[in-house]
Amino acid sequence: MMTSKSNEASPAERYKRAKSKAGNPEFELFTHELRFPLDDFQERACLALEADYGVLVAAPTGAGKTVVGEFAIHLALSKSQKVFYTTPIKALSNQKFAELVARYGKERVGLLTGDTNSNSEAEIVVMTTEVLRNMIYANSTTLMSLGYVVMDEVHYLADRFRGAVWEEVILHLPKDVKVVSLSATVSNAEEFGAWLGEVRGNTQVIVSEIRPVPLHQHVMFGDELLELFETGSNQMRVNPELAQKHQARQRAPHRGSKHQPKSNYRGQDRRFPRLEKPDVVETLDRADLLPAIFFIFSRVGCEASVTACRRAGVRLTSREEALEIRRIAEARCSSIADEDLDTLGYFDWLSSLERGYAAHHAGMLPAFKEVVEELFLRKLVRVVFATETLALGINMPARTVVLERLDKFNGESRVSITAGEYTQLTGRAGRRGIDTEGHSVILWGQQLDPNMVAGLASKRTYPLNSSFRPTYNMAVNLTSAFGAQRASKVLERSFAQFQADRSVVGLAQVISEKQASLVGYEEAMACHLGDFIEYSGLRRQISDLERRGATLRQRGGKDIRQTKGMRQHESKIADLKRTLRSHPCHACSEREAHARWGERYQKLRKEIDGAVAQIESRTNQVSKIFTRICDLLQDLDYMQADGDDLEITESGQRLAKIYGERDLLIAQCVNQGTWKDLDPASLAAMAAALVYENRRDDGDYEPKLPKGNFRDALDATEAIQLDLAELQDKYQLPEETPLDLGLSYSMYRWATGARLDDVLKSSGLLAGDFIRWSKQLIDLLDQLAQGADPVVAETAYKAMDQVKRGIVAYSYYM
Repeated sequence: MMTSKSNEASPAERYKRAKSKAGNPEFELFTHELRFPLDDFQERACLALEADYGVLVAAPTGAGKTVVGEFAIHLALSKSQKVFYTTPIKALSNQKFAELVARYGKERVGLLTGDTNSNSEAEIVVMTTEVLRNMIYANSTTLMSLGYVVMDEVHYLADRFRGAVWEEVILHLPKDVKVVSLSATVSNAEEFGAWLGEVRGNTQVIVSEIRPVPLHQHVMFGDELLELFETGSNQMRVNPELAQKHQARQRAPHRGSKHQPKSNYRGQDRRFPRLEKPDVVETLDRADLLPAIFFIFSRVGCEASVTACRRAGVRLTSREEALEIRRIAEARCSSIADEDLDTLGYFDWLSSLERGYAAHHAGMLPAFKEVVEELFLRKLVRVVFATETLALGINMPARTVVLERLDKFNGESRVSITAGEYTQLTGRAGRRGIDTEGHSVILWGQQLDPNMVAGLASKRTYPLNSSFRPTYNMAVNLTSAFGAQRASKVLERSFAQFQADRSVVGLAQVISEKQASLVGYEEAMACHLGDFIEYSGLRRQISDLERRGATLRQRGGKDIRQTKGMRQHESKIADLKRTLRSHPCHACSEREAHARWGERYQKLRKEIDGAVAQIESRTNQVSKIFTRICDLLQDLDYMQADGDDLEITESGQRLAKIYGERDLLIAQCVNQGTWKDLDPASLAAMAAALVYENRRDDGDYEPKLPKGNFRDALDATEAIQLDLAELQDKYQLPEETPLDLGLSYSMYRWATGARLDDVLKSSGLLAGDFIRWSKQLIDLLDQLAQGADPVVAETAYKAMDQVKRGIVAYSYYM
């Protein structure tokens, strides 16, 4: 591995590179066709690629990392090789596909996203990472002549739900394929690059921390826009004026005080007002800081902000621009049924668009989001109120990014955003080639401490940590492709194990240092009457039990089991005390002096034992989990012994085609014929229960279920899940979460022809959420159609057709 972190090459390096360019004709040809000069990090990455290295490029959002991916495409075409461009989400794949078609022509570019299969044998194929993983396991002929794979947004590897896919691809791609990894700025790029070098061969790590467009950070205090940092300070000190105003506000009387000043809307102090969204928009417009993205950490908040602007009469467009917006929106939405337009809020949405602002979140219809993205890029929409999902790679840079607050609800409580999230969000500010500088604006509130904001803005620690964990599907696919023994060895090379091994080195050093102290303690408490280590261990046991007993007594209670437990506890202490008094060292004249050393010894011994346990748990941790999964799968006849190795059974071949959180449960139900009597709509309802996860806590709410034999199939499915939970406990594997029935009845109604407005009302979902879950259950039904017995397969095909109608069909290929 070679690492390059500086953003500006030295004169000697530039001279050496200039000489080398003579031997890089493809680089010269590529740069000649560009309309702009490359930055230093882009040039270094491209030259490394032409020198036959793989590369990891870590740079800020908007720095131009994709140029390196485009050079990989250029190199592949020059060598008559294929190149795959992978992205984490379908929207990014669609966006990249459109860009490459515009550049190379539609005959040379393909698109594979799971629900779109277009020109798959093209020289350039854009795809989601999951599609490439599935290709590798299937040993697809599409992989022939593959020269390069570009992995865009590779920091998704840390995603706890989908991150493992990136590691699977990196580990299993043919060795002669060069991997181009493009990542946001992470603090351990060198560690990740070292792993890439270990598993892929020669890899250069190129890190840039300089934004191409400088970022100015502000706090909007009332109607004043104040700099966050002191002007001219290289130490990133908080602006004294901002700190002074914040302190003055903190000293002001609280609400309810007799000295409390008069308040305006929502109880705001008139001396320190917090502007409403329409006022903020107009303030930014006057300061020439539009277009802007407002990041608001709730969908309801995004929609409310748009409504507030519309009611306040905010207009950011000319008459001609409004007409152009209407023309584009109507053309893109012309296929939506008239009866659905009102349900989808189309007319309010269009009215706001024409005024130059819109919301953007996952609950929106995909077509609406795409229109907003297109209009924002064309500078027709000038303000977008978005949730943080917009920061995940979609190409929508703005002049200004506004953060309403610096905490968000994580499903359980409000938590502060991390420094990495702050950087990802504000990274959207500043359009390369358009703006000379970008701006971030934090809306001041009473709970906002400028020092805390400065800490987020200046922190540079965003580690990339592996989320890799073997799954049942992965186990059968790996065993089928490589055999269990080889697969286990492959998994030992995962980034998860690489990081665990590095942590083991540090733990071993800690143990070594503590062992030396332990020897000293042993010498200090040596007793001529007997083994004082043993005696001090008894004292420690008694002390620990007495503390635990005191805790139990504090809890009180008259439960019979608790009373019986206390008696047993006290009896154990009495037995230990008798053993202690009979120990030879109990009669030692220096017993208490030795005991002080013994207490230190026992405490240190416990710390060392804990560190040893951590080492044991981390050593070969990934392959150990894989082995336990294989043992469980043998119990269920998905694998069987084949000499010294394992082979996949017919049931295992079905499991190999099922991807998702509940892969084993689904395979068990298919193998046992649990769903063979379900009609298509009921199978769709069952698929909804298997993929849906309700973010709300509905307490003891009992969801309505479809009629017919759905409940019998559900009872059988849940019984299988309980049986699996016992096995998973036996093999020390995590249990699956219970089925969520919150969407099943609504999906049943949709599959039997119910209107969109009725289904959305009964499900409590926004249109975008309903479509997203519908796509996921269609993917599951498709897997059943390909892997189940003929009866269930036919039912699954019919269920797909019944779900894929109306706006679901309209949105499915987007």
